[in-house]
Amino acid sequence: MKPASKFEIVAARAWNVLNEGKSFHPVFVLGTFLLLHAAGLTNGEFWSRALPGILLAAPLVLVFVYYDFPLRLRWALWIFLAAFVFVFRFVDFGAVFLALGLYVFFTVFFWGTFYYHLRTGAPRNNFVRFWRLVLENPDSTSGNFLEQIPKALTVLLALEYLVAAPLTAGRAGLVLGFTAVVAIAGYFIHRLLFDWKPVYPVEPTRELNRDAALARRVIVVVIDGCRLDRFHEAEKPYLERMMQSGSVYESVETVYPARTVVCFSSMFTGAAPEAHGIRSNLVLKFGLKVESIFDVLRRAGKRGRIVGIAHLIDAFGDDVASVTSVAHNDKIDGNLIAAAERELEEQDPDLLVLQLLAVDQNGHVRGTYYPEYVERIEITDQLIEGFMGWCGERGYLDDETAVILMADHGQGRGIGAHGHLSEGERFVPFAMWGSGIAKGQTIKEPASIMDLAPTISYLLGVEPPKGSTGRVLMDALARERAS
Repeated sequence: MKPASKFEIVAARAWNVLNEGKSFHPVFVLGTFLLLHAAGLTNGEFWSRALPGILLAAPLVLVFVYYDFPLRLRWALWIFLAAFVFVFRFVDFGAVFLALGLYVFFTVFFWGTFYYHLRTGAPRNNFVRFWRLVLENPDSTSGNFLEQIPKALTVLLALEYLVAAPLTAGRAGLVLGFTAVVAIAGYFIHRLLFDWKPVYPVEPTRELNRDAALARRVIVVVIDGCRLDRFHEAEKPYLERMMQSGSVYESVETVYPARTVVCFSSMFTGAAPEAHGIRSNLVLKFGLKVESIFDVLRRAGKRGRIVGIAHLIDAFGDDVASVTSVAHNDKIDGNLIAAAERELEEQDPDLLVLQLLAVDQNGHVRGTYYPEYVERIEITDQLIEGFMGWCGERGYLDDETAVILMADHGQGRGIGAHGHLSEGERFVPFAMWGSGIAKGQTIKEPASIMDLAPTISYLLGVEPPKGSTGRVLMDALARERAS
């Protein structure tokens, strides 16, 4: 078990530039354009055409960066591409073939096979399955073929149209006019059809525990990327037994976009993404805009720790005990658990958060609709049982400890899609047991992952984070004070 190195932390941030769709799009388009004209890069005449062309195409790039066109909205992108070809009567097949070739190489072979083999131990022939996952992938990453390719081809064809002949006011005006039409269409498409984003509460958290704490310690186990329906399908005797001894929520919703750093930020601040400022895994400004549960605990003389992989550092900084994610998928959760045990022994935190990653990585590498995904959930059940057994033997799981089991987000089709809240992404497993938790309850009332921070605050007898609009899950609390 090794902590994430400084190189890995920087590399993870660099990888997110290529992974997140909003940053991938301009990088891919510009890179493809320059490769297409590699022979003329030292030619001044080429740049006299290319620079004005890049400037005129930039507004179209910005429109495609601003609007994601997720899920059922993707049809509009293919209409835009077809409209460009029809209106401009222009196709550069060299640009089309180069873009398709580079995209397939990057996503299917470099990302889906070489990268995942080195990082997780994926099969060397993972491309045999991965190409299908890329075609059906609906999330907001660069691995979304049906979104990224029409965006890239439309901009590349516009660039090639602008540099194919001497630039005139008519040619420039036609491209800018097309961009304006796409921008207006994008606005109305999103305003009228983008209707699946959760509605977040806006009132500050009202429930405060002004009495004694209900628990002395809270342990949160997050099975990253665990689909609720596949969680129900898996055989998990330990978790089923523990869930029956506590309270289970049947309808807990994640936030939008359902990306890991976004979700963790909402979980431990009680705030919506618009409030805490983290809008993707690519964090351009480190830290949160609002207070987190870890800040609250510090102020109260208590300690909280997250054990997870490097990208959580961008939001939570030194509150994260990072573990390298460059490990075989059979090993990564064991490494995270070993780090959590070390944190308990060395830091004795009042709040311990353990991120388990193997289920999420399995969905990304092999897909969620294959047997391996359910099998990985079943293996996770055994690992959690072992970790809880270790905690019990050493007194960390006594009568004053509350345990919360949950996922940050689910996963959809394709390469473990999570971002746009397609089927499988939106609802997550959520259960609590131990000190201060009501026994034998199944609660159907809708809840949110934003409710985690105020509920932890109530259990530990501290105020909720400033900026929290989540609610305390009072239905699950036994109101029994820890001694």
